[in-house]
Amino acid sequence: MKFIKILLYTTFVTLPFLSEAFEDGTPEYRKSVEDSYRKLQTKASFYQNIPSIGTGIRLGIYQVQSAYGTGATKKNMMRLKEAVKIAKKYDVQLLSFPELYIQGYALAPKESKKVAEYKNGPSITKARKIAKKYNMALIVPYAEKVDPIKNSKDNKIKYYNSIAVINEKGELLDSYKKTHLYGQEERDNWSFGTGDYLVYSIFDFPIGVLNCYECEFPELQRILALKGAKLIVGPTSADRYYRLPSGSRSKVPYPDISKILIPASAYANNIFFAYSNYAGYEKREVSQRHYQGNSVVCGPNGDIIIAANHDQDTLLIADCIPAYYGMTHPAPKYSYLKDRRPKLYKKLVSEKADFLDTSDHPIDLNTNFFKGGFNYPSYIGGKEQKE
Repeated sequence: MKFIKILLYTTFVTLPFLSEAFEDGTPEYRKSVEDSYRKLQTKASFYQNIPSIGTGIRLGIYQVQSAYGTGATKKNMMRLKEAVKIAKKYDVQLLSFPELYIQGYALAPKESKKVAEYKNGPSITKARKIAKKYNMALIVPYAEKVDPIKNSKDNKIKYYNSIAVINEKGELLDSYKKTHLYGQEERDNWSFGTGDYLVYSIFDFPIGVLNCYECEFPELQRILALKGAKLIVGPTSADRYYRLPSGSRSKVPYPDISKILIPASAYANNIFFAYSNYAGYEKREVSQRHYQGNSVVCGPNGDIIIAANHDQDTLLIADCIPAYYGMTHPAPKYSYLKDRRPKLYKKLVSEKADFLDTSDHPIDLNTNFFKGGFNYPSYIGGKEQKE
């Protein structure tokens, strides 16, 4: 069977160059270098023929510096259509975009409410039409607006960091609402989702989605694997350093999950795992984010099938076919999923834990690790209820 690896360059839309100086460790490039990063690079690892229905999927990951600020939604939807056209040339069956791709990630609370849309609003409706026209499934992250349930005591409109999962027929299979929000900014903008962690049939292949920070929770990956998912796609907005609205810089860079966790999680669950990030920058007033550009597709053996170059706008394409992967252990009748002992894991769902919470009091040489104790908060109406 012939296997093809290709590396192509395609000229694409150039977004504004950020010329302002930031004393935060963010690299600044001369214009010709920055412009080269905004040209779409195609990196592919696929076989001569597309996967047969039900045997696998040809996955595309669209990593770019997206539009932000005024008019971002319109611009990003135009680019979505262009991305689908390019991906179709390579027979991509499923194309994923980064977290909150349509409106942009770096939103203030007022902005997030202003630009959010219903799941049957103009952007997702347009994405569904594009998916149907090109016979291509789409993973489209967006800011979602949800009206209160009729006759409910909670009569507030809610806003979610969501992912529209659209199949190749243009059907909206789900609007998955992020259940594990990261940091205070996300908590200020969004409500917590209460996902069922569904497994979707895309070209008759079982696929699950997680949203950014959720890719770092082994519990969520295991739930999807136990439900039969053979591929997890995780749209993300993982940055390096970023400047806060206060003007201060984050103290440490965000860890590179594509190298630390994604390969190990793929191996532990015998699945394909894709991390779908931005490249470049996103700016809001004095706040600026420099994204890691670390999109990657990993295989069930913990192997990195293909990875984007940091800072580079990139279309990654990879065939994910489980039958092409052999055993990971010498005893073929046993595996991590089969050898679990669920009755021993009750502590995992306890609302109390014994670990030492060091968020307010960092570890030093006098720390007593036996004086721990943590109570998990409850979540009411999509909001975290702290004691």
